[in-house]
Amino acid sequence: VFISAVYLCVLLFASTMYGGLKVGSYRMLELFFSQIIATFFTNVLFYAMVCMLAYHFPTPLPLIAAMAVQCFLVGAWIFFATTFYRGLFPPLDVLLIYDGVHKDLFVEKVRTRRHQFEIRETIRVSDDFDYMCSRIDEHEAVMLWDINTDARNRLHKYCYGQCKETYVMPKIMDIVLRGAKTLHFFDSPLMLTKSSPIEYEQVLIKRVFDVVFSLILIIILSPLMLITALCIKLYDRGPVLYKQVRVTEGDREFEIIKFRSMIVDAEKDGVARLARKNDDRITPIGRVIRKIRFDEFPQLFNVLKGDMSFVGPRPERPSIIEQYTRAMPEFKYRTKVKAGITGYAQVYGKYNTLPYDKLKLDLFYIENFSVWLDLRLIILTVKTIFTLESTEGISEGILPPTEVSEENEKGDNNE
Repeated sequence: VFISAVYLCVLLFASTMYGGLKVGSYRMLELFFSQIIATFFTNVLFYAMVCMLAYHFPTPLPLIAAMAVQCFLVGAWIFFATTFYRGLFPPLDVLLIYDGVHKDLFVEKVRTRRHQFEIRETIRVSDDFDYMCSRIDEHEAVMLWDINTDARNRLHKYCYGQCKETYVMPKIMDIVLRGAKTLHFFDSPLMLTKSSPIEYEQVLIKRVFDVVFSLILIIILSPLMLITALCIKLYDRGPVLYKQVRVTEGDREFEIIKFRSMIVDAEKDGVARLARKNDDRITPIGRVIRKIRFDEFPQLFNVLKGDMSFVGPRPERPSIIEQYTRAMPEFKYRTKVKAGITGYAQVYGKYNTLPYDKLKLDLFYIENFSVWLDLRLIILTVKTIFTLESTEGISEGILPPTEVSEENEKGDNNE
């Protein structure tokens, strides 16, 4: 009974962590995938415990059979739970008020959640406040997408007074304030934004974890790294490793190490280019190791050395940072902490997520840092490894840094 209770507690924890219980929020396939990962994680953990207690390796066949039955039960549960939930809670009738250059991209994203939201009307923000309020009254919920701060605050205040559910695209400083510490100066409330987002004790804990965990993983993954290196070498006889200058905490430059996934001299003209969808510079071996993230394994040595951490903003090249900073001056805030192998933007974004949105995700991590958040992101990274969307390349015409300057300058000037 005790073992069963512990098993259920671990399964509940893993299901909550991977989103396997988010009926109504995730699509059926996403729910099934999340719950299967949680179940697999729990079963492997308990099999490891049995091995340690028995001092030998029992046959895994009963575990495999149990997993097959669990997959069937999980699928049935998700189907009936989702069907029941959607019957009780139909999609929200949404009004979208926008003023951004990427409105169509946002609408496309919302349409992937048709079971949650149905955008019935879209209007561009205008000076006619009364007209916008009249349109708000006709819908259940409102989305405020990339509109200037003054108009957004007025509309948000009206929606709040009318008890309308309101989804707001935050500006950079909204995210910074969200991570601020709340103080009381006599009878006046204050919000404190700290000079350093991470306390000294947290830095120490984070570094100890990085050293210990990187050593353990280097030992465990050494056979896989050897096989990967051999495959790369046999394919085109080129170098196995790829080294490149990147930027980490305090704008310090370092040399990142990765398994080479592109052809030799992919940037022989000296021009830095981000990987794009169906990039012909990526080798067949490279496509495989990119999808399963094996190309990241050598970065464990960067973590051990102290140039990187397990969790943090993605390290970028100096030339890329220069381009992005011209378009988005707040991009420099990312180097307040060490660069990481995984991070908030890597878990919740994709390769083709807009740069301004990735920046917001990175800043959310920086301003809300905790050891627990690091552990949570590491656990969620396992899910992203098996998610095809998270490894997509950049779509043509969407991401070059120069194309986001107009949008961000317009938004930031109103903050």
